[in-house]
Amino acid sequence: MLDVLTEAFMNHSLIRWLFPEVGDRGRLQRHFYRPLLAHPAAEAYLAGGRAGAAVWLTLMAGDQALSEDSFEPKAFGDSGARLRALGEALDPRHPREPHVYLPCMGVIGGQRGAGLGSALLRHRLERADADGLPTYLEASSTRSRALYLRHGFADLGEPVRVADAPTLWPMWRHAAQETAQEGENR
Repeated sequence: MLDVLTEAFMNHSLIRWLFPEVGDRGRLQRHFYRPLLAHPAAEAYLAGGRAGAAVWLTLMAGDQALSEDSFEPKAFGDSGARLRALGEALDPRHPREPHVYLPCMGVIGGQRGAGLGSALLRHRLERADADGLPTYLEASSTRSRALYLRHGFADLGEPVRVADAPTLWPMWRHAAQETAQEGENR
């Protein structure tokens, strides 16, 4: 799982911003993903013979995806300040109601565009719909944002910008059950 996520994001603009030193990037990425995978609500999925991976967290009201303490900012050296700034910018936008959160999903370079991201999304979104839970994520590229829009997500407010970091788009998807009930009540 760590290898797939690390490879999928090695040259991603946000990861390059967070961890600018190429020689340290892989090690720091692994250190970044470990607390997500260790979260008590974490679910991790692989697809396409280890070509794609997704980490999902089912969060109840008041639950946090991760606290600053989870990441031991000192272990990230100069990148710790970037992680902290990003977390501070995104935290107020993160919904506090029960939901399913997708903190990361990636597909390795040669497999992008083959439908693995869509398969990973469909698999977990079907369960979120059955459970009546909405879904939240932050798209970190225009390409990923377009994928999420195709799967029923909508922008949740304005994009988030931190210093010279790439733009992030907080996105929300109502559970299909919830959307159907809203339509019946109109």
